[in-house]
Amino acid sequence: MHLPQTRTRSTRFAPNRSTDRGDRVVREGETDALVVSALSVRFGGISALDGVSLTVRSGEICGLIGANGAGKTTLFDVISGVRVPDEGRVQLHGRDVTRASPQRRARAGLRRTFQRVQVFGWLSVEDNLLAATEWRGGGGGVLADLIASPTRRRREFDRRQRASAVLERCGLSSIADMPASGLPIGTSRLVELGRALVDEPSVLLLDEPASGLDAREAERFASLVRSTRDEFGTAVLLVEHDVGFVLANCDRVVVLHLGRVLAEGSPDEIRDDPAVREAYLGAASTS
Repeated sequence: MHLPQTRTRSTRFAPNRSTDRGDRVVREGETDALVVSALSVRFGGISALDGVSLTVRSGEICGLIGANGAGKTTLFDVISGVRVPDEGRVQLHGRDVTRASPQRRARAGLRRTFQRVQVFGWLSVEDNLLAATEWRGGGGGVLADLIASPTRRRREFDRRQRASAVLERCGLSSIADMPASGLPIGTSRLVELGRALVDEPSVLLLDEPASGLDAREAERFASLVRSTRDEFGTAVLLVEHDVGFVLANCDRVVVLHLGRVLAEGSPDEIRDDPAVREAYLGAASTS
Protein backbone atom coordinates (compact mmCIF):
# COMPACT_ATOMS: atom_id res chain seq x y z
CA MET A 1 0.00 0.00 0.00
CA HIS A 2 1.28 3.43 -0.90
CA LEU A 3 1.28 5.91 1.95
CA PRO A 4 0.37 9.51 1.10
CA GLN A 5 3.07 12.10 1.48
CA THR A 6 2.60 14.57 4.30
CA ARG A 7 2.23 18.25 3.57
CA THR A 8 5.10 20.46 4.60
CA ARG A 9 3.85 22.83 7.25
CA SER A 10 5.10 24.32 10.44
CA THR A 11 4.02 22.76 13.70
CA ARG A 12 3.32 25.27 16.40
CA PHE A 13 1.70 25.05 19.74
CA ALA A 14 -0.45 28.01 20.64
CA PRO A 15 0.07 29.39 24.12
CA ASN A 16 -2.77 28.86 26.57
CA ARG A 17 -4.66 31.77 27.93
CA SER A 18 -5.62 32.04 31.57
CA THR A 19 -9.39 31.70 31.48
CA ASP A 20 -12.10 30.38 33.73
CA ARG A 21 -14.10 27.65 31.98
CA GLY A 22 -16.68 26.22 34.32
CA ASP A 23 -15.08 23.73 36.71
CA ARG A 24 -11.46 24.50 35.91
CA VAL A 25 -8.98 27.26 35.19
CA VAL A 26 -6.58 27.01 32.26
CA ARG A 27 -3.24 28.41 33.37
CA GLU A 28 -0.51 29.99 31.33
CA GLY A 29 2.13 27.44 30.32
CA GLU A 30 -0.08 24.39 30.85
CA THR A 31 1.03 21.56 28.56
CA ASP A 32 -0.51 18.15 29.23
CA ALA A 33 -4.23 18.57 28.65
CA LEU A 34 -5.10 14.87 28.44
CA VAL A 35 -3.09 12.05 30.02
CA VAL A 36 -4.14 8.42 29.66
CA SER A 37 -2.13 6.01 31.82
CA ALA A 38 -2.00 2.21 31.47
CA LEU A 39 -5.64 1.78 30.46
CA SER A 40 -6.96 -1.76 30.23
CA VAL A 41 -10.47 -2.83 29.28
CA ARG A 42 -11.54 -6.47 29.07
CA PHE A 43 -14.69 -8.01 27.67
CA GLY A 44 -14.66 -11.48 29.14
CA GLY A 45 -11.39 -13.02 28.02
CA ILE A 46 -10.78 -10.42 25.30
CA SER A 47 -8.59 -7.39 25.99
CA ALA A 48 -9.94 -4.41 24.05
CA LEU A 49 -7.24 -2.20 25.61
CA ASP A 50 -4.07 -3.55 27.16
CA GLY A 51 -1.99 -0.99 29.05
CA VAL A 52 -2.59 1.93 26.70
CA SER A 53 -0.90 5.21 27.60
CA LEU A 54 -0.83 8.47 25.68
CA THR A 55 -0.62 12.20 26.27
CA VAL A 56 -2.12 15.06 24.25
CA ARG A 57 -0.71 18.50 24.89
CA SER A 58 -2.59 21.77 24.78
CA GLY A 59 -2.36 23.19 21.28
CA GLU A 60 -1.66 19.80 19.69
CA ILE A 61 -3.59 17.73 17.16
CA CYS A 62 -2.91 14.05 17.81
CA GLY A 63 -4.15 11.39 15.42
CA LEU A 64 -5.16 7.90 16.51
CA ILE A 65 -5.13 5.22 13.84
CA GLY A 66 -5.45 1.46 13.76
CA ALA A 67 -7.27 -1.34 12.02
CA ASN A 68 -10.83 -2.30 12.93
CA GLY A 69 -10.82 -3.88 16.37
CA ALA A 70 -7.64 -2.08 17.46
CA GLY A 71 -9.45 -0.47 20.42
CA LYS A 72 -9.93 3.09 19.15
CA THR A 73 -13.63 3.40 19.96
CA THR A 74 -13.17 1.74 23.35
CA LEU A 75 -10.41 4.23 24.15
CA PHE A 76 -12.65 7.15 23.17
CA ASP A 77 -15.45 5.74 25.33
CA VAL A 78 -13.13 5.52 28.34
CA ILE A 79 -11.74 9.04 27.83
CA SER A 80 -15.22 10.55 27.48
CA GLY A 81 -16.63 8.66 30.48
CA VAL A 82 -18.98 6.31 28.67
CA ARG A 83 -17.01 3.30 29.92
CA VAL A 84 -14.99 2.77 33.10
CA PRO A 85 -11.66 0.98 32.57
CA ASP A 86 -10.67 -2.17 34.43
CA GLU A 87 -7.27 -0.64 35.08
CA GLY A 88 -5.50 2.68 34.54
CA ARG A 89 -6.60 6.27 34.79
CA VAL A 90 -7.59 9.34 32.78
CA GLN A 91 -6.49 12.86 33.70
CA LEU A 92 -7.74 16.18 32.37
CA HIS A 93 -5.36 19.05 33.14
CA GLY A 94 -3.87 17.10 36.03
CA ARG A 95 -7.22 16.12 37.53
CA ASP A 96 -8.09 12.42 37.80
CA VAL A 97 -11.46 11.94 36.09
CA THR A 98 -11.33 8.15 35.66
CA ARG A 99 -14.54 7.68 37.66
CA ALA A 100 -16.13 11.00 36.71
CA SER A 101 -19.36 11.09 34.72
CA PRO A 102 -19.43 12.25 31.08
CA GLN A 103 -21.27 15.36 32.25
CA ARG A 104 -18.56 16.19 34.76
CA ARG A 105 -15.87 15.75 32.11
CA ALA A 106 -17.78 17.97 29.71
CA ARG A 107 -17.93 20.69 32.34
CA ALA A 108 -14.17 20.29 32.79
CA GLY A 109 -13.67 21.17 29.12
CA LEU A 110 -13.94 17.84 27.26
CA ARG A 111 -16.06 17.65 24.09
CA ARG A 112 -16.64 14.80 21.65
CA THR A 113 -18.11 14.25 18.21
CA PHE A 114 -19.19 10.84 16.95
CA GLN A 115 -18.58 8.60 13.96
CA ARG A 116 -22.30 8.57 13.27
CA VAL A 117 -23.43 12.19 13.21
CA GLN A 118 -25.59 12.98 16.23
CA VAL A 119 -27.42 16.26 15.81
CA PHE A 120 -30.80 17.13 17.31
CA GLY A 121 -32.87 16.91 14.15
CA TRP A 122 -35.96 18.51 15.66
CA LEU A 123 -34.00 21.64 16.62
CA SER A 124 -32.73 24.39 14.38
CA VAL A 125 -29.04 24.57 13.55
CA GLU A 126 -28.65 27.51 15.96
CA ASP A 127 -30.50 25.71 18.75
CA ASN A 128 -28.19 22.71 18.33
CA LEU A 129 -25.32 24.99 19.29
CA LEU A 130 -27.25 26.72 22.06
CA ALA A 131 -28.05 23.34 23.61
CA ALA A 132 -24.36 22.89 24.42
CA THR A 133 -24.45 25.99 26.65
CA GLU A 134 -27.58 25.08 28.63
CA TRP A 135 -25.60 23.45 31.44
CA ARG A 136 -24.39 26.85 32.59
CA GLY A 137 -27.95 27.90 33.40
CA GLY A 138 -29.44 31.33 33.07
CA GLY A 139 -29.28 32.43 36.67
CA GLY A 140 -32.24 33.01 38.99
CA GLY A 141 -34.34 29.98 38.07
CA VAL A 142 -38.01 30.19 37.08
CA LEU A 143 -38.51 33.48 38.89
CA ALA A 144 -35.88 35.15 36.73
CA ASP A 145 -37.75 33.93 33.66
CA LEU A 146 -41.06 35.27 34.92
CA ILE A 147 -39.75 38.73 35.72
CA ALA A 148 -37.27 38.84 32.81
CA SER A 149 -34.40 39.75 35.12
CA PRO A 150 -31.48 41.74 33.67
CA THR A 151 -29.07 38.96 34.64
CA ARG A 152 -31.08 36.38 32.72
CA ARG A 153 -31.38 38.65 29.68
CA ARG A 154 -27.63 39.38 29.72
CA ARG A 155 -26.67 35.70 29.93
CA GLU A 156 -29.08 34.81 27.17
CA PHE A 157 -27.65 37.57 24.98
CA ASP A 158 -24.09 36.40 25.68
CA ARG A 159 -24.72 32.78 24.78
CA ARG A 160 -26.53 33.73 21.59
CA GLN A 161 -23.60 35.94 20.66
CA ARG A 162 -21.24 33.00 21.15
CA ALA A 163 -23.45 30.75 19.07
CA SER A 164 -23.67 33.35 16.33
CA ALA A 165 -19.88 33.69 16.20
CA VAL A 166 -19.41 29.93 15.88
CA LEU A 167 -22.13 29.68 13.23
CA GLU A 168 -20.27 32.25 11.18
CA ARG A 169 -16.95 30.53 11.77
CA CYS A 170 -18.37 27.21 10.54
CA GLY A 171 -20.16 28.79 7.58
CA LEU A 172 -23.58 27.96 8.99
CA SER A 173 -25.08 31.42 9.48
CA SER A 174 -27.25 31.22 6.37
CA ILE A 175 -28.98 28.06 7.64
CA ALA A 176 -29.10 28.95 11.35
CA ASP A 177 -32.91 28.79 11.45
CA MET A 178 -33.23 25.58 9.43
CA PRO A 179 -34.05 22.26 11.13
CA ALA A 180 -30.95 20.10 11.53
CA SER A 181 -32.76 17.07 10.17
CA GLY A 182 -32.19 16.30 6.52
CA LEU A 183 -28.95 18.28 6.20
CA PRO A 184 -26.19 16.79 4.00
CA ILE A 185 -23.65 14.82 6.01
CA GLY A 186 -20.92 17.40 5.43
CA THR A 187 -23.12 20.17 6.83
CA SER A 188 -24.29 17.97 9.70
CA ARG A 189 -20.69 17.33 10.70
CA LEU A 190 -20.11 21.08 10.78
CA VAL A 191 -23.17 21.49 13.01
CA GLU A 192 -21.81 18.83 15.36
CA LEU A 193 -18.39 20.48 15.35
CA GLY A 194 -19.95 23.88 16.02
CA ARG A 195 -21.85 22.43 18.97
CA ALA A 196 -18.57 21.08 20.34
CA LEU A 197 -16.77 24.41 19.85
CA VAL A 198 -19.38 26.86 21.13
CA ASP A 199 -18.26 26.45 24.74
CA GLU A 200 -14.53 26.68 23.88
CA PRO A 201 -13.39 23.15 24.78
CA SER A 202 -9.91 22.55 26.13
CA VAL A 203 -9.88 18.93 24.91
CA LEU A 204 -11.69 17.91 21.73
CA LEU A 205 -12.26 14.28 20.69
CA LEU A 206 -13.15 13.79 17.02
CA ASP A 207 -14.40 10.35 15.98
CA GLU A 208 -14.04 9.75 12.22
CA PRO A 209 -14.54 13.45 11.34
CA ALA A 210 -13.78 12.95 7.62
CA SER A 211 -16.14 10.00 7.19
CA GLY A 212 -18.60 10.69 4.37
CA LEU A 213 -16.96 13.99 3.39
CA ASP A 214 -15.60 14.81 -0.04
CA ALA A 215 -12.11 16.32 -0.39
CA ARG A 216 -13.34 19.93 -0.22
CA GLU A 217 -15.51 19.30 2.84
CA ALA A 218 -12.71 17.40 4.59
CA GLU A 219 -10.26 20.24 4.04
CA ARG A 220 -12.79 22.77 5.31
CA PHE A 221 -13.36 20.68 8.42
CA ALA A 222 -9.63 20.28 8.98
CA SER A 223 -9.09 24.01 8.56
CA LEU A 224 -11.63 24.71 11.31
CA VAL A 225 -9.94 22.25 13.63
CA ARG A 226 -6.51 23.74 12.98
CA SER A 227 -7.73 27.30 13.53
CA THR A 228 -9.38 26.24 16.80
CA ARG A 229 -6.11 24.66 17.92
CA ASP A 230 -4.17 27.78 16.99
CA GLU A 231 -6.56 30.32 18.50
CA PHE A 232 -7.57 28.60 21.73
CA GLY A 233 -4.74 26.13 22.37
CA THR A 234 -7.23 23.26 22.24
CA ALA A 235 -5.86 19.73 22.59
CA VAL A 236 -7.35 17.60 19.81
CA LEU A 237 -7.40 13.80 19.64
CA LEU A 238 -8.93 12.42 16.46
CA VAL A 239 -9.65 8.91 15.24
CA GLU A 240 -9.72 8.56 11.47
CA HIS A 241 -9.46 5.73 8.93
CA ASP A 242 -8.37 8.18 6.21
CA VAL A 243 -4.62 7.92 6.74
CA GLY A 244 -3.92 10.79 4.36
CA PHE A 245 -6.18 13.08 6.40
CA VAL A 246 -4.35 12.12 9.60
CA LEU A 247 -0.85 12.51 8.17
CA ALA A 248 -1.71 15.88 6.62
CA ASN A 249 -3.37 17.45 9.64
CA CYS A 250 -1.88 15.96 12.81
CA ASP A 251 1.21 17.04 14.71
CA ARG A 252 1.67 13.57 16.16
CA VAL A 253 0.19 10.13 15.46
CA VAL A 254 -0.42 7.16 17.76
CA VAL A 255 -0.99 3.71 16.25
CA LEU A 256 -3.10 1.14 18.09
CA HIS A 257 -2.79 -2.55 17.26
CA LEU A 258 -4.78 -5.25 19.05
CA GLY A 259 -5.41 -3.00 22.03
CA ARG A 260 -1.82 -1.84 22.47
CA VAL A 261 0.20 1.19 21.36
CA LEU A 262 2.30 -0.06 18.46
CA ALA A 263 4.01 3.20 17.54
CA GLU A 264 3.98 6.93 18.23
CA GLY A 265 5.67 9.77 16.41
CA SER A 266 5.44 12.48 13.80
CA PRO A 267 3.47 11.80 10.60
CA ASP A 268 6.73 11.21 8.71
CA GLU A 269 7.98 8.77 11.34
CA ILE A 270 4.72 6.84 11.31
CA ARG A 271 4.62 6.71 7.52
CA ASP A 272 8.11 5.23 7.39
CA ASP A 273 7.80 2.86 10.37
CA PRO A 274 8.15 -0.76 9.10
CA ALA A 275 6.14 -2.18 12.01
CA VAL A 276 3.25 0.16 11.27
CA ARG A 277 3.33 -0.62 7.58
CA GLU A 278 3.30 -4.35 8.24
CA ALA A 279 0.78 -4.50 11.09
CA TYR A 280 -1.68 -1.78 10.11
CA LEU A 281 -1.12 -0.47 6.62
CA GLY A 282 -0.20 -3.80 5.10
CA ALA A 283 2.53 -2.24 3.02
CA ALA A 284 5.57 -4.21 4.06
CA SER A 285 4.73 -7.16 1.84
CA THR A 286 3.81 -5.05 -1.17
CA SER A 287 6.44 -2.32 -1.13
